[in-house]
Amino acid sequence: MSRFVETIKLNDGVFYRLKFHQKRVNKAFETFYPDEEPIKLLDILNQTLIPQEGLFKCRIVYDSETSQLEFMPYTRREINSLKVVVMNLESKTYKPEDRTAYNEAFAQRGDCDDVLISRNGILTDSSYTNVAFFDGKVWFTPRKPLIYGVNRAELLEKGKLIEKEIKVDDLKHFQQIALFNAMIEFGEIVLDINSISL
Repeated sequence: MSRFVETIKLNDGVFYRLKFHQKRVNKAFETFYPDEEPIKLLDILNQTLIPQEGLFKCRIVYDSETSQLEFMPYTRREINSLKVVVMNLESKTYKPEDRTAYNEAFAQRGDCDDVLISRNGILTDSSYTNVAFFDGKVWFTPRKPLIYGVNRAELLEKGKLIEKEIKVDDLKHFQQIALFNAMIEFGEIVLDINSISL
């Protein structure tokens, strides 16, 4: 049976975007365990001794119930260059624990720090973040990412991003690319579009 994961940002005792994490858990249960009551992240976290100082990655692995909970100190990886790689991966509204396909994509990065995944000529994500592209006025994010991330969901809800189908050929129309996920805030990793290798 498949297992799923939620990676929740914990900074100085405060959890980020729990509402969006819970929505994603609910999606997994709707798809795989429609007769089961979804696990409640807040209840799980309230029963746990939580680090009160510093930045941590809270990782919850689950299937129809919680199977693992851990807190790990978090240090952001340095990303300065991306290589476009072609992978035929399926978009998911939940986050699977199995990262085999993403690791295969990452292994194709060559001399770059990470990859920018393309499916049928359409850009999706990096190996571990959602992405957005800036045209000088507006930030656009791919309409169908591989993983519907919680930070992405919050940014869309706040009107800071606009969904758009973005082709590899469209890269020349943009100035910058931003990488972000549950642990990395929007704006923390912003690269010049020329840092992307085709």
